Amino acid sequence: MSTVQTAPVDATAPIGHTLRFDAVTKRFDTGTVALTDVSLDVSPGEFVSVVGPSGCGKSTLLRLASGLESITVGEVDNRADVTSFVFQEPTLLEWRSAQKNVELVGELAHVPAAERRARAAEALSLVGLDGFEKQHPRALSGGMRMRVSIARALVAEPQLALFDEPFGALDEITRLRMQTELQRLFQLKGFAAMFITHSISEAVYLSSRVVVMSGRPGRIALDIPLPWSYPRPPELRYEPEFGAIAGQVSAALGEHS
Repeated sequence: MSTVQTAPVDATAPIGHTLRFDAVTKRFDTGTVALTDVSLDVSPGEFVSVVGPSGCGKSTLLRLASGLESITVGEVDNRADVTSFVFQEPTLLEWRSAQKNVELVGELAHVPAAERRARAAEALSLVGLDGFEKQHPRALSGGMRMRVSIARALVAEPQLALFDEPFGALDEITRLRMQTELQRLFQLKGFAAMFITHSISEAVYLSSRVVVMSGRPGRIALDIPLPWSYPRPPELRYEPEFGAIAGQVSAALGEHS
């Protein structure tokens, strides 16, 4: 049985966070404890990446944040009016065009047809898919399919975007390109983001903060702010300071795996 502690929210108080985990523990019905005593804030307009060994509960954090899983102990406070979720796979409907896949969000929300078409076209343009609106997923590359997935997530203008290893299946060149593209969209739209990845370089390049999780049951082993402003040039990855921070994250992973 869940023992979620809920506290009243003062609607007149300034919003200090978009998402908060307060002493969260997650135990599944099988008895497996995925997370233990996790406390973490994501502020408005902040990009937080979470790295950790397989099975440490990274994806479970996202599912708790989105309401797809229930908490065992603690509190999750998601103050975003709209939360979007980008999964590891694009999860597109093969029988619908790129345009129609992105329009699906508006259809489910009963947005008028003309408005949802305009929003979908704008979202596809933002991710660089002008001219591909009528293509079906099977005709698109892996990177293009993920762009459609991101466009579908952003068309609802979320205050919080949750990313579950969205670039993990892409080749290295496409992955680096998508990191640059996501950074641009983050700057343009100003959403708060929680991004799960196994890539230390990806986490350090994209994020305002990097959170390192321990092995299962997952807990926070390191929470480190990043010193660079946006936009960040690709060449940043080769700077000594970047390497030093990546090394710090790597050492924490090795110590707490």
